[in-house]
Amino acid sequence: MRANGITDPSRLRVSQRLVIPVSDTPSSPVQVNAPAASLILTDYRVVRGDTLFSIARSHGITLHRLQEINRFSSDHSLRAGDVIKVPAPNTPSVTIVNPTSAGGNTSAAGTRASSGLYAMRWPIHPKEISYMTGQMGVVVEGDRLEIVRSLTQGNVVSAGPWRKFGRVVIVETSGGYYYMYGGCESISVNVGDRITPGMELGRLGVNAVSEKPQLFFMVFRNEVPIDPASAPRAGIAGSGNNSRS
Repeated sequence: MRANGITDPSRLRVSQRLVIPVSDTPSSPVQVNAPAASLILTDYRVVRGDTLFSIARSHGITLHRLQEINRFSSDHSLRAGDVIKVPAPNTPSVTIVNPTSAGGNTSAAGTRASSGLYAMRWPIHPKEISYMTGQMGVVVEGDRLEIVRSLTQGNVVSAGPWRKFGRVVIVETSGGYYYMYGGCESISVNVGDRITPGMELGRLGVNAVSEKPQLFFMVFRNEVPIDPASAPRAGIAGSGNNSRS
């Protein structure tokens, strides 16, 4: 963003040309799609209703990576009972995107980008915001037992444990959006509940691996992950962007 003078990452244009910086001094490198050989793999038995996309999403990798690991063709179909290879359970890898906290370049453009990200309304008050490696999602660090609030109105379509993301609430909204709030210690809603903006969904828990209170936040539209920073947020009357009430 600094190299191209971009302050709003959601406003790219088709055919726009970008400068990709190359540096001999890495600072907080993004680890995307490490070779399959570097992953610790385990067996996963396919159950009824599974798809390659749903399995890839729940294990923190892309559909293409899952196909690559298992040497599947693009039209491969699954059957209940099949055993495939997936990454062994662990905490999702993250990459810090706050340039000031890493002691890196604090140019005006970088500072504006960071301030804009942190000034946005998130489900919790962000102490640190990191992008998850290998998928379009963020990890937001907050305080243990902090209220996790919905960014939108909608309906709860899932509420409960979900593999390595702990207790998770998924809210479906109009326009084909699904908002996933993971890492909760407790959940305050049930499947079928109608949600309003700012409503309590649960309380933030502590990640067993990082030992930090971390919210795993992802947004999908028509089953395609999108950048949570660009996802629609409904306004809440009488509250600030990062209300912690």
